[in-house]
Amino acid sequence: MVLKIEVDEDKCIGCGNCYEICPKGPKIWKINKVAHVLDLKYCHVCTLCAMECPVDAIKITR
Repeated sequence: MVLKIEVDEDKCIGCGNCYEICPKGPKIWKINKVAHVLDLKYCHVCTLCAMECPVDAIKITR
């Protein structure tokens, strides 16, 4: 299974909700002006980040 998390940088407001809700936030997410995925090997595919995004900027595909 190949997991991919895509962040639409045009939509992302850099709120950090994805980082905060993620059980492994510091290992997976980096927030600057927008969210960036650091490392997916820690991802549980819980999809909380996408559900918590207020502007629907996160897309998860398997």
